[in-house]
Amino acid sequence: MRSGGVIVQVCVLASSSSGNSTFIRTDRTRILVDAGLSKRDVVARLAVIGETAENLDAILVTHEHSDHVSGLVSLAKQLDIPIYITRLTAPAIPWGEYTPKLDCFQAGTTFQIGDIDVDSFTVPHDAIDPVGFCFRSQGIKIGVVTDLGYLTESIKFHLRGTDLLLLESNHDLEMLRTGPYPWSVRQRVMGRKGHLSNDMVSDFIRREMDTTVTTLLLAHLSEHNNHPPRVEFLASEALSKAKRSLFTRLVVAEPKKQTEVFTY
Repeated sequence: MRSGGVIVQVCVLASSSSGNSTFIRTDRTRILVDAGLSKRDVVARLAVIGETAENLDAILVTHEHSDHVSGLVSLAKQLDIPIYITRLTAPAIPWGEYTPKLDCFQAGTTFQIGDIDVDSFTVPHDAIDPVGFCFRSQGIKIGVVTDLGYLTESIKFHLRGTDLLLLESNHDLEMLRTGPYPWSVRQRVMGRKGHLSNDMVSDFIRREMDTTVTTLLLAHLSEHNNHPPRVEFLASEALSKAKRSLFTRLVVAEPKKQTEVFTY
């Protein structure tokens, strides 16, 4: 924590193929990135860290896959708060007869929610219009990037200067190749619009991760094709080779478990 109190706090409520949701707050603003948990689970996990859903100012959506939006409609109905979503993704959500408060944006634009500046950027994934986000408030920058087949130059540019980086480390290639998934699914996961492997993440850490990153939070681990200890070993090795072990804290978000609250 820096002098003057809390500037930004981050807690990953869940991150895996069965559900994704991340809570970010400043003194003035509270937002949720994705709602891939049930309304009940979102409420319960916020309560664990002393927060309430009623105090949320907005929900942001990265893309329409169910592990990111399964609880979105029921949560939006209860809270009646703005939903920030791309113009192309919005029609893919099953809103039913409910008319949400949509704040639609085009991928690549920057907008403001309370005292948080939000940068959106396109990511390569097999969804309609998937995006990643960077959040900036009072000199602190948080990057949230999951569900992408590879790290484009544009994404690397957007991630420069991040203090906390939440990045996907989805699968171990050997576990995926020999695992239970059908071949078509394995091809999708390994493809350019699939998910990042441990090896890809390690290469990024060694070669291109910005030295500003003080907390590297690896998330969205496959429950069938990865192991948290494997992710931690490979990423730690990469940090060591990059001579970053003493300067960057590594945390692996385990499937179905919320993380600690990270405070800046």
